[in-house]
Amino acid sequence: MDMRDIERINDLYHKSKAEGLTPEEKEEQARLRRAYIDAIKNNLRGTLDNTKILNPDGSVIDVKSRHEARMRKKGH
Repeated sequence: MDMRDIERINDLYHKSKAEGLTPEEKEEQARLRRAYIDAIKNNLRGTLDNTKILNPDGSVIDVKSRHEARMRKKGH
């Protein structure tokens, strides 16, 4: 997702409020919005995968490892 895609999302939003969108533009808007949401989720996932928590006792918890352990315990 680059700035042109984000600008296009905004352009389609403003056009939808001003005059409405064609069916093709509605499809494009939905596709671009989905790509934007997926990019945000992937960015957040990457951040969380590299996050560590420092406990008051000095121990460190790796968020990714902790999440994976909990998912295995639940059977996912």
